[in-house]
Amino acid sequence: MNTITPASAVAVSDRPAASARPTGFVHDTATVFVRESRPLVRDPFSVVFSLVQPLVFLGLFGPLLVGASGGDVAGTLQWFVPGILVMVALFGTASTGANLLFEMQTGSHERTLVAPLSRSALLVGRALKDVVPLVIQGTIVVLVAVPFGFRLDVPGLLAGLVVLAVFGVGFGALSYALALACRNRDWMFWMVHQTLLFPLMILSGMLLPLDDGPAWMHAAAAVNPLSYLVGAERALLAGDLGAPAVVGGVIAATATCVIGIVVGVRAMRKAH
Repeated sequence: MNTITPASAVAVSDRPAASARPTGFVHDTATVFVRESRPLVRDPFSVVFSLVQPLVFLGLFGPLLVGASGGDVAGTLQWFVPGILVMVALFGTASTGANLLFEMQTGSHERTLVAPLSRSALLVGRALKDVVPLVIQGTIVVLVAVPFGFRLDVPGLLAGLVVLAVFGVGFGALSYALALACRNRDWMFWMVHQTLLFPLMILSGMLLPLDDGPAWMHAAAAVNPLSYLVGAERALLAGDLGAPAVVGGVIAATATCVIGIVVGVRAMRKAH
């Protein structure tokens, strides 16, 4: 005997339960952040291991810059350490798309998409997870430099880490957008990654001063958001919180964050 189900019952059964609906951007973002942070808590050694690169730059480039400055160790560190912090933010968040590529290959990313979470929360929560190692590593780099003459200004350091975190969320979101665009071509992600990162790094003046560079380098640096971020970090870590360079850095970090989230959310909606 066939049972005819009333249309009203079908309509009710097809509706998602109230508890399955998105509960708000902040709550969703926190949920994603906690989920993504669990591997980091279980394996904190990965954060320590990723410190090798910035410490190598600090240990190898630092003496060369000290020699070029006539032996002014403290002054060189005051100029160089903020650039190292920006480098940590740049490389740390630029590679976050690689994690998404792995999740797409294993199918775990598709499973998260059926959860009652907003696409923007999925993106921002993932990006915030990568800000935590950034803050930890940046703090350790500064503390390592203090015994060698670096003058630590605590309010400036805290403000500098906040600016870097804002930038990191946006740049991490752009990395996720790139991963979505290259989901079937892993090699393309790494090609774009390497092609863009090193010019951005060199043309920001984070490792070497651009004062004696050619005019085209100055023009490229003027449109490089990292240049303004580096200038802001140098002012903030020196304790000059009201410097004009800080305003430029805040604007660059905020613009990167907004653009990254907009591009990333659109990429997620388009891909799925």
